Amino acid sequence: MRDAYHEELDSIGDGLVEMARLVGSAIGRATTAILDSDLKLAESVIEGDQKVDGLQHDLEARAIALLARQQPVATDLRIVVTSLRMSADLERSGDLAQHVAKLARLRFPERAIPHDLHATILEMGQLAQRLMAKAAEVIITKDVDLAMQMESDDDEMDLLHRTLFQHLLDDRWQHGIETAVDVTLLGRYYERYADHAVAVAKRVVFLVTGEHADELQADIQPEIQPVAGGDGA
Repeated sequence: MRDAYHEELDSIGDGLVEMARLVGSAIGRATTAILDSDLKLAESVIEGDQKVDGLQHDLEARAIALLARQQPVATDLRIVVTSLRMSADLERSGDLAQHVAKLARLRFPERAIPHDLHATILEMGQLAQRLMAKAAEVIITKDVDLAMQMESDDDEMDLLHRTLFQHLLDDRWQHGIETAVDVTLLGRYYERYADHAVAVAKRVVFLVTGEHADELQADIQPEIQPVAGGDGA
């Protein structure tokens, strides 16, 4: 019975990894669709989100069944509860990739993104995909150090997000209000996607250590050493 129980716990982890890989692929393909105005690719991302939703529903059902049958405690309970939360983050990431694809479909055959913003959007899409790949690796390896590094990766996405707004607020913006709205939404989708990837990694930190990542980060901040002769004398 215990072997079957731990196999079921492992299978929940496998399901999370599969979800992470699917939504990572989705954001990459959605980015290509929005930049190239590729309707077929956009449709495949939109339809593919059903598989992510199905995986989440299956994972939730198995986790709830485990809670009911086995009544896990301590670490096992933490695994089940944290997995449920991670699945919600991953499902939402899939929705955000779908939103990008839907915007590509909405503007087809026109391109939703002006040429001068292509490089920024491409970089945001690539960074989002890398973040989710890291999140999948963290789920597999339970590498707390790698998980903690993702916060600085997310800072890159925030910087790119601000770059978009700088373009929108520039007096030289000539692409109209509709495009400005599209770009604003798109920036938000990528920024929120990155947040969910980081949240997944942080939940793994909690799963492994029993402590929240933000608390751990505060604990390991280096102490500020007084500068010699810095007493103003």
